Amino acid sequence: MKAFAYHQPKTVADAVRLLSQRGTMAIAGGQDILGAMKDGLFEPEHLVNLKSLPGLGDIKETSTGLQIGALVTLSDIAEHPVIRRDYTALAEAAEAVATLQIRNVGTIGGNLCQRPRCWYFRDPHVHCLKKGGDQCYAVRGDNRYHAIISPGPCYIVHPSDCAPALVALGAKVTIVGAKGTRTVALKEFFQMPDKNLKGENVLQPGEVVTQITVPRPKAGTRSTYLKVREKDSFDWALVSAAVVLQMQGEVCRAASVVLGGVAPVPYESPSAAKVLVGKPITVQAATAAGKAAVGQATPLEHNAYKVPLAEAVVKRAVLAAAGVR
Repeated sequence: MKAFAYHQPKTVADAVRLLSQRGTMAIAGGQDILGAMKDGLFEPEHLVNLKSLPGLGDIKETSTGLQIGALVTLSDIAEHPVIRRDYTALAEAAEAVATLQIRNVGTIGGNLCQRPRCWYFRDPHVHCLKKGGDQCYAVRGDNRYHAIISPGPCYIVHPSDCAPALVALGAKVTIVGAKGTRTVALKEFFQMPDKNLKGENVLQPGEVVTQITVPRPKAGTRSTYLKVREKDSFDWALVSAAVVLQMQGEVCRAASVVLGGVAPVPYESPSAAKVLVGKPITVQAATAAGKAAVGQATPLEHNAYKVPLAEAVVKRAVLAAAGVR
């Protein structure tokens, strides 16, 4: 690992000032960046510890919803009684991340901002398109874990479990930088590679996520997060689905279906939601939603299995959210 200077700012303003300098990266729980630094993928000259910042580690319940500091740990989110009761998809998503030891130190901000797990991107000896090279090696290479829905030219999948749940719940993020504070809908925070090839979100140099705001669910809202992975232990999603349903009796009045593991961003499917709205949630409706969710899929050579898998995951998540057995 290359030597670096370590900074512990006492305020967000200090952190922004430090992060605005070239060759600087932020660290919170460190579960992503430290491994990448040891592998030689990132070699920052300065590392800025965000965990020392006050006021970003709290969960606050307000009259309009939840305010979650970016430094709140995944374990705290998974175990929070209000989140488990009213924002179930988020609690289930946080609980699905990695292992208990990692969830105890990993932060929600870090989970949303982590870099792709693509093995070509993570290999320091491969100069892929995302790192300034001339091609995405997944297109003709081993692409079994890559995107089935992407405009190209890069076929990563977003690795966050919490992101699909938060997008489905209508969350927003607060971003602080040298030019001030801004709030962005989470579904607009993430960016496809045709818009931002070298990054995955709208963060500019020196900017940090400080808070996630989740609106209070309307009456009759139910949600769930379902993840399918290759290993039962520490693994990323092959396919995941966050489903939020607003029910009035047996009829669905509003719906949100967001997939993970299939696209470079958490993939929201209005087509799947449209299938459900105005109808009772039945096995037939859930099956139709699953098919609609992957209607835009164009799998690569080795990952076509994700299409029927995504259909099944969405179907199961819709039925689980509605309480249909």
